[in-house]
Amino acid sequence: MTAHTTKHTCPRCGADINLFKNPVPTVDIIIEMNGGGIVLIRRKNEPPGWALPGGFVDYGESLEEAAVREAREETSLDIVLTEQMHAYSAPDRDPRGHTISTVFIARAMGMPAAADDAGEIAIFTKESLPSPLAFDHGKILADYFSCPRRKKRTYTSR
Repeated sequence: MTAHTTKHTCPRCGADINLFKNPVPTVDIIIEMNGGGIVLIRRKNEPPGWALPGGFVDYGESLEEAAVREAREETSLDIVLTEQMHAYSAPDRDPRGHTISTVFIARAMGMPAAADDAGEIAIFTKESLPSPLAFDHGKILADYFSCPRRKKRTYTSR
């Protein structure tokens, strides 16, 4: 048995059961707005700070479904996922526990409005990013903005 398992006894049959402590899947979404900039929320809950919209994947839900749901819940925007950017899995990326976040890039039109876990919402550019950023979102955004194909990336409405 490792430090990441705990031994329990089945209440029905008395057999030994090893329960594994696994990272929890999450999603984060970089929402590119039609007029330029990306959407960030100021968190209502701990840990504090500005963050990408996102959250935990519900049981029975795909990563893509979770991203669309979380974006709608926190920003009131309907999004179109355009790319799966990267997965971030450092054990200390979330002070609440070990998570693995799949980061999506999406586009949206309309006006974002703070809802659910978002106390405030705003659109930022690379030059106007707020501080502090929660979790490892500073690293995620640095990776996003450093990608050569995103430096000139713009969307127009169709």
